[in-house]
Amino acid sequence: MSSVTTFVPPPLVAPAPVTLKRRWKKVTRKVRELASIASAVASTGHPYMAHIVPMRRCNLACTYCNEFDDFSDPVPIDEMLRRIDDLGRLGTSVITISGGEPLLHPDLDQVIARIRKTGAIAGMITNGYLLMPDRIERLNKAGLDHMQISIDNVMPDEVSKKSLKVLDKKLQMLAEHADFHVNINSVVGGGIADPNAALTVSERALALGFSSTIGIIHDGSGQLKPLGEAERQVWDKVRNLTRRSYSRFNHFQEAIANGKPNHWRCRAGGRYLYICELGLVHYCSQQRGYPGVPLSGYQTADVKREFLTEKSCSPNCTISCVHQVSYIDHWRAPQKTFVSPNAGHGAAAAELVQIQ
Repeated sequence: MSSVTTFVPPPLVAPAPVTLKRRWKKVTRKVRELASIASAVASTGHPYMAHIVPMRRCNLACTYCNEFDDFSDPVPIDEMLRRIDDLGRLGTSVITISGGEPLLHPDLDQVIARIRKTGAIAGMITNGYLLMPDRIERLNKAGLDHMQISIDNVMPDEVSKKSLKVLDKKLQMLAEHADFHVNINSVVGGGIADPNAALTVSERALALGFSSTIGIIHDGSGQLKPLGEAERQVWDKVRNLTRRSYSRFNHFQEAIANGKPNHWRCRAGGRYLYICELGLVHYCSQQRGYPGVPLSGYQTADVKREFLTEKSCSPNCTISCVHQVSYIDHWRAPQKTFVSPNAGHGAAAAELVQIQ
């Protein structure tokens, strides 16, 4: 039996009323987002988005993921606050907390509040397992702006436990309590038994009032893995469902789905930064070690240099956040220098946590 038919989401109860507070937060969030984009268009000398890891450990072990371990300690809160301040010093517009599983960090609320104090938009990527109404209210109070939850299938299996059956109650809690924006991301191409699960997940997310996106699983270095025919059909259906959301900026995935390269200017290291648990700056989660230098010493000159540096891994890249951020500047500043991340990078890469 197909995994999609073994779990039927419960009927939706009447949605929670949209309170004046929720409406006001949505309006002010949108104003801040538009201001951040205007600032990015006006100047190329600051990062638009940074992903920062406060906790490499995860409570799950999805087989396609290479961004977690099961033993790391949380980054001490004083160090996390210093790193957030360094991102603020660089003028970073959006700071998103990722992992591992960030909800395992004991001082996560302080991290979110510090992000907001810098003036940045505060986001988080989580598997959602640890969400409860009181935890959601704490995230509201801390000032979280955006949350993304990845749900990979309808029923849990050996590939991923991030299933709709397990997480549907969490989604209902978010619909009732969250003052922040929630996006549900599903994936195709990662070995999920039934590709149609992504369509079921997307339909449920939209019914609950969330936005929904779909991604294409990359290989171990962030490079493309073309979709099979069944996966492609599901991908097209979900894209048609979500065409009015910000997934419209994922047009680059059309080439990926067809197994073709994209021709674009990757601004990683400039517009987009990935900060690992050791406090090092990397191009993205899949190119850890480049440039592999401490955030504490990263300067505006480094941002401008990387903005103009072409990366050899970019044609077959599937990392959507880097594509989306780079889209701001697709029309300007041809890149003048070249680096090849897949060629190895000496000691800096060896110092990173190696995720097996």
